[in-house]
Amino acid sequence: MYFFLSKTVGLLTVPSNAIVLLAVAGVVLGVSRFALGGDVVVAIAVGLLVIVGFSPFGNLLITPLEQRFPPWSAAHGAPDGIIVLAGGIEHVATAAALERQFPQARIVLAGGNASLIGGPREAMLVLPLLEKLGLPRSRLELESASRTTYENALFTAKLINPKPGERWLLVTSASHMPRAVGCFRCVGLAVEAFPVIRTPSPRNRARPFGVAAQGLEVTDTAMREWIGLIFYWLTGRSSELFPRP
Repeated sequence: MYFFLSKTVGLLTVPSNAIVLLAVAGVVLGVSRFALGGDVVVAIAVGLLVIVGFSPFGNLLITPLEQRFPPWSAAHGAPDGIIVLAGGIEHVATAAALERQFPQARIVLAGGNASLIGGPREAMLVLPLLEKLGLPRSRLELESASRTTYENALFTAKLINPKPGERWLLVTSASHMPRAVGCFRCVGLAVEAFPVIRTPSPRNRARPFGVAAQGLEVTDTAMREWIGLIFYWLTGRSSELFPRP
């Protein structure tokens, strides 16, 4: 029930979907006796599309998420293990680079299928790519049963069974890092954040987007994380509302 609720709420509340639903509602009202109200609703939907798609609104939302955890430093020595949340090509490339830098560290690739309708598991999808990048299969431990970030943390902690004093890196996108760290702390696994940045550099974040799809994508990503942080905290799946370093 929790998995179904988290996915349906997420689909309905991301801005791009909400704007489309608002526009559809306006069109439906427009062919009814509430035609004037329908025109107003459609106008609001178009206005939101322009604001969300072209303005820096999405960057304003995502910047606090991405800057919550600073870049990881190797000043304290090599980690004992590296946990990679399978979710993007940047994660895969980072995992391959870290494996070469720390050849003695355990490498865990975590990610199942997060879709309501099922399908291939993320860890299995990116495994061939990791091997092409030079990371041998014998170096990888897989966690492919999880469907949510909380399950990523729970199942990974059981898989690695960390010893006291071990240091584990967590590799995921910078915007997702606060929620991921909160989940891992919640299951008792202290991790060191290794955020992967995806959005433009800070000096470009005040600029409008030239393509509406880009603004919508960034805004959707940010809203998904903010809503996820609140939802996870309220349901006891995160150690804090907004985890910090």
